[in-house]
Amino acid sequence: MRTLRDTRGQTVVLTVVFLTGLLAMSGFVLDVGSWYRAHRAAQATADAAALAGAQALPYDRFEAKSFAIEYGDENGGGVASVTFSQEFVPDDTVTVKVEREAPGLFARIFGIGSVSVGAKAVARATAPGAAQYVAPVVVNINHSLLPGGLGCDPLACDPVFNEQTELKLLNLHESGGGDAAGAFGLIDLKGGNGSVGAEELAGWMRTGFDQSMPLGIYNSVPSVKFNSSHFRDALAARLNSEILIPIYDTLVESGSNAEYNVIGWIGFVPTGFTGGGSNGKLLGHFTRVVWKGIAATSASQPGFGVRTISLVG
Repeated sequence: MRTLRDTRGQTVVLTVVFLTGLLAMSGFVLDVGSWYRAHRAAQATADAAALAGAQALPYDRFEAKSFAIEYGDENGGGVASVTFSQEFVPDDTVTVKVEREAPGLFARIFGIGSVSVGAKAVARATAPGAAQYVAPVVVNINHSLLPGGLGCDPLACDPVFNEQTELKLLNLHESGGGDAAGAFGLIDLKGGNGSVGAEELAGWMRTGFDQSMPLGIYNSVPSVKFNSSHFRDALAARLNSEILIPIYDTLVESGSNAEYNVIGWIGFVPTGFTGGGSNGKLLGHFTRVVWKGIAATSASQPGFGVRTISLVG
């Protein structure tokens, strides 16, 4: 017959075994949680590095790689590879892989000193199919520094950037046409009939149109709005800073009924403006920009130096 002392001894042994297993399991759970957090941190670094690298695409893959590694190093390091591929145009996509060692604490009991955690991110730089924060000033594709004026395919050549020029806001056909008499180079970004208030138009000039602007037909805004103190103050506030303006290819009807067919956007840095009424001009230069928008889904959309950056994997 077992004595009470024997039973108590077995209970102590079983309790110690149970507690040891429980502590080991709890420790392993804590390590797994730590490894999961390490993986999430690695993923965040990969995402940020890929987005940073895409800023230079598709123009300079070497600079893109430098951006990705530099940004990765500033956010925990571990960038193992940076590679490039094509979706629409060469080198428009960057893939960043991050690898790190995540130490174990309680897992050392089982001989696991650390585990390798990895993450991958894919970012793409594409022409926008719709754009946000657009300024209400248009330019014709046949401007002398744009593909139409250069006599080349918009998909095959870029505009001329960083060369001082002017945007004439009346008689807008740079090729010499004037089939929209009285039309002025300000447009109704809401897609309305051109009856935009001076303050609203000025707001678009100062901060950009806060809605997504798709391609398509837009009405002219009367030239008198260019004379508005609201608009001219807003324009003065944007001098020497990047704005995004629409490019159109056709212009029909006349006056405030004129309709522009917008086919894309281009970055522009205004440096001054002259004139008033119906002969206003905007001075400045075209520039490449990365801009907020919705990525185009086709290779047939020209970018005109504008790129929208997004994570795609």
